[in-house]
Amino acid sequence: MKSLFIVLDGGDGAGTTTHSRLLKGFLESKGLKVYLTQEPSQSKIGILIREFLKKKEIPPTTDALLFAADRDLHYKNEIKNKLEDGYIVISDRYLESSIVYQSVHSDKITIDWVKEINKFVGLPDITIILDIEPEIALARKGDEDLEKFEDPQILNKVRKLYLLRAKQEGYPTISSDDIIELVQEKIQKIIIEKLKTRS
Repeated sequence: MKSLFIVLDGGDGAGTTTHSRLLKGFLESKGLKVYLTQEPSQSKIGILIREFLKKKEIPPTTDALLFAADRDLHYKNEIKNKLEDGYIVISDRYLESSIVYQSVHSDKITIDWVKEINKFVGLPDITIILDIEPEIALARKGDEDLEKFEDPQILNKVRKLYLLRAKQEGYPTISSDDIIELVQEKIQKIIIEKLKTRS
């Protein structure tokens, strides 16, 4: 079995973290070597980003550059090494999060610029977009957990751009409004088909 780089992405509250963990367990039950990671990463840059996500005074351009720096480190020091060791790597969020959130958050930030500052990182073998209604997403989170991007108006723009990007790039899109078991079953089916073409 060749290595595979999988990304689960989507708007806040879509369940990327939950489904990344469930997918890891499913693949491991099949005897596969699986490495689960996330963005922001656990690096010092990633920790700084998590702090900044609560602060509205941080400029969107600063956010974008920090995410790019964190991703560069994350890919080269972590993801790439695991792929070379034959692991299936699952990342809870990756490049699409930056493309969508940063470009939506500021008219000065273009998709092309976000791609440019991230041009040195490896691309996933498959990206699955989890789609969710912003109202449902916000209802899943407590007020104390909300970050600066988690505003209904912003999340509606985020959702529209994720769906547009999925259509343009050919990413599978799954509604995560449904019960967890059914959503996970759909994700597993897509990954199984992808693995069949890689083995």
